[in-house]
Amino acid sequence: MSAAVSSLVSYGSDSDSENEADADSTAHLKPLQSGHTMSLAVLNSAPEVAVKESVETGTHLDPSLKEVNFNPTFETMFAPEFGPVNPYKTQQMAAPRNMLSGYAEPAHVNDFMFEQQRRTFSTYGYALDPSVDTQNVSSKTYIGAVDEAEKNKGITVFESGPKKAEKRKKVKGGDAGEIDNFLGPWAKYVDEKDLAKPSEEEKKELDEILAKRQKKGRNEEEAPGEEKTILHVKDMYDYQGRSYLHIPQDVGINLRSPDVPDKCYLPKKQIHVWSGHTKGVSAIRLFPNSGHLLLSCSMDCKIKLWEVYNERRCLRTFIGHSKAVRDICFNNSGTQFLSAGYDRYLKLWDSETGQCISRFTNRKVPYCVKFNPDEDKQNLFVAGMSDKKIVQWDIRTGEVVQEYDRHLGAVNTITFVDENRRFVSTSDDKSLRVWEWDIPVDFKYIAEPSMHSMPAVTLSPNGKWLACQSMDNQILIFGAQNRFRLNKKKVFKGHMVAGYACQVDFSPDMSYVVSGDADGKLNIWDWKTTKLYHRIKAHDKVCISALWHPHETSKVITCGWDGQIKLWD
Repeated sequence: MSAAVSSLVSYGSDSDSENEADADSTAHLKPLQSGHTMSLAVLNSAPEVAVKESVETGTHLDPSLKEVNFNPTFETMFAPEFGPVNPYKTQQMAAPRNMLSGYAEPAHVNDFMFEQQRRTFSTYGYALDPSVDTQNVSSKTYIGAVDEAEKNKGITVFESGPKKAEKRKKVKGGDAGEIDNFLGPWAKYVDEKDLAKPSEEEKKELDEILAKRQKKGRNEEEAPGEEKTILHVKDMYDYQGRSYLHIPQDVGINLRSPDVPDKCYLPKKQIHVWSGHTKGVSAIRLFPNSGHLLLSCSMDCKIKLWEVYNERRCLRTFIGHSKAVRDICFNNSGTQFLSAGYDRYLKLWDSETGQCISRFTNRKVPYCVKFNPDEDKQNLFVAGMSDKKIVQWDIRTGEVVQEYDRHLGAVNTITFVDENRRFVSTSDDKSLRVWEWDIPVDFKYIAEPSMHSMPAVTLSPNGKWLACQSMDNQILIFGAQNRFRLNKKKVFKGHMVAGYACQVDFSPDMSYVVSGDADGKLNIWDWKTTKLYHRIKAHDKVCISALWHPHETSKVITCGWDGQIKLWD
């Protein structure tokens, strides 16, 4: 023990000699010497250690603790957190938060008050500011549409607005006992006026509107465009007094014979271009039977007559429509033809003199027009209209003699079948209807859910089939005698026509089917196998029509929206 003490003592003083230490170590064993007091040496019992941080006392609380088992002081509770800081936390994340979006101070808002202010804000656009004492309400206590709040005097949704005016007084209705004079609930208001007269200003406005309306009406009923004609050849008649309607006999083929060529061949190359139309050509028709003349109508409002043989000149231009011409149709002899234009007029022209014989309109746009092909009914024609009707006119009287009104959409085509006793019409309502001539009720109606609109229909040369250009890019074949059944084996596809009424045609010997398409190509299919045999790039824009010459083995005429008409052989 003494050794331990002595070692402690010697620890403090390092410069004392051994002897001194020896005396010191035994000093406490000797009796105290009286006389002088002994001074105690100050002992430094702990070594000096360099301290880096300022050492704190007191307990530390883990900030993630949910429950504390003792009563900490306020300082302990709200002391700053110690420990390494996460360097990756954003300022927002590092800020003290007690909910996902930040720190919500505890506040007590009555449920009803909260709902009231929320609804007021969603309805009127303002609410009381929750952080301001709302005892003394001023414009600063609102948030949102403050001016609205001032205007409404800060009413909430649950408070009614300004009081409604007094109810209108009614005339006293007499006694219920007197039947004659009793008015009851039917009494008039005291301040009720019987006559409603427009004020001066209103009257002016009304007059202007009415004047405008009348003007509009007049424009619609404007006189039809003035008809003119231009002859492009020098002499109207040749040395024998024959006009261009005379069928030529010097073209190496008999155009007067009723016979068709025995075998047809595929056209290979372009041999002529008729150009003269300034806009797209919408339809072409060959002269009946002979096919030595070609009639074309265009979107430039003109109709032109061309030679198919010899010099292939433009013979005559017929001008008379004020808008694009949609369809044309020769009569049986070819001496007259009808034209249908978007100016809502149907016009009858003389093919030889170019004179406009008569005009017809029912204030609707005609989409297609056809003469009745019977020799004894050449004075009658039918037109498919934009108002879903097929209208039948008599040329001699200029009056409508029949209306076939069963379609549900604008009528696109009319085709005579069965020795001209019947005709087939197709329409935008995606149906095909068959009518007896002069009976305004369709006796056959063909419409399948899978069917598309068929805006171009052609009868085959043998009169047995109808080729219909369907808007799902195929040509469908219907029987044209008695049953009108769809021939499922004969479907011609491989071309692109959706959206365009590309006219189909047959070769005279029924061995090929031809059609234009939306890409300006001429497509030729084999009738028997329905194979696409040949495709020629014919036009820059849509090739809208293709006609196979009825007397030629391989001559096809096409027209397109590029304004050109081409002959292929």
